[in-house]
Amino acid sequence: MPPLRKPALFKLFEDALRKSGLSFLRLSGAGEHPASYQIITGMGSYRLRVYIWNLTFGGRVTLPDEWRVQVTGLPEVGGRQRFVPEVGGKTVILGWCEDLEVFAAYDVNKHLGPLGGSPSIQIRQPALEAARINGLAPHFKGEEEVAFALKPAYLGSYLDNMADLHACGSSEEALAILEEICEDPESVDDEDIEDQVPEPRRYAVVSAKKALRDANFKDRVLTAYSHACAMCGVQLRLLDAAHILPAAHPDSTDETRNGIALCALHHRAYDRGLLTFDTGYRIHRNAVMERELVAAGLDGGLVDFQARLFPMIQVPPTRADRPASALIEQVNSMRGWEL
Repeated sequence: MPPLRKPALFKLFEDALRKSGLSFLRLSGAGEHPASYQIITGMGSYRLRVYIWNLTFGGRVTLPDEWRVQVTGLPEVGGRQRFVPEVGGKTVILGWCEDLEVFAAYDVNKHLGPLGGSPSIQIRQPALEAARINGLAPHFKGEEEVAFALKPAYLGSYLDNMADLHACGSSEEALAILEEICEDPESVDDEDIEDQVPEPRRYAVVSAKKALRDANFKDRVLTAYSHACAMCGVQLRLLDAAHILPAAHPDSTDETRNGIALCALHHRAYDRGLLTFDTGYRIHRNAVMERELVAAGLDGGLVDFQARLFPMIQVPPTRADRPASALIEQVNSMRGWEL
């Protein structure tokens, strides 16, 4: 398979940002490498510099599972190429594995000096395969350096927490716990982190656990609902993985059965009590709230809003993924619904 050219690689990167739920502005020209972006999050924004190449199979007999990016086209200092980090922002080094449809992500801080002749950066195939299954997987490269393999939908979580994730390479205990978290975020208790991870790296591991748990929940829920809003069917990458019982509630879980795929409009309407659904999956509108909106002259779009709703939510084909009746009843009782 021929390697992808830079425009195709950056399109994959931008598609991954969208899948991750991130908004962005591309600041550099179409042919520039590295590329510059302004990444917009719910907490603000930051500048991101992106280096990206194809991952190619290493082919060495001594390392039959090695993949690498061959670093080319960087500015030279004294005849040696080098990475130039984004001052006051973030810098990411990525490789794209077309065979497994995952990225490799490297710690730029480990590669800031002048690079050697024909420079390359490696990752091992088991990490790429694990990421295709679990979403994110670390590969310890030695000398406190850890690389990551990740599915496109996990790119946002990686970018938000990249410093904490790579910091785990300086602690064997943190890295061991991180490997467990990547396989199953729910398998590691905060007490395990407290007991096993040295204090300087606890925050990094806790942050990574939360990010991976959120990304894992979103990936599972949107996949279960075929990436379509359960209340209106819209896709368009405008979906949230909404908790049925809010995440802040002590009884809430990140199980798929406590999630539902909703477009941004119906997610907000559900959280604010404008509509709900019952244990038979029938959708109910809040007639009292609708009358209040009409009386206040704030009912613009209400007719269209009502017309787009399904009579029942679309549920996942797998029974274990469908909304749990106990959770539906609990949240409806909390919000004062009498159904």
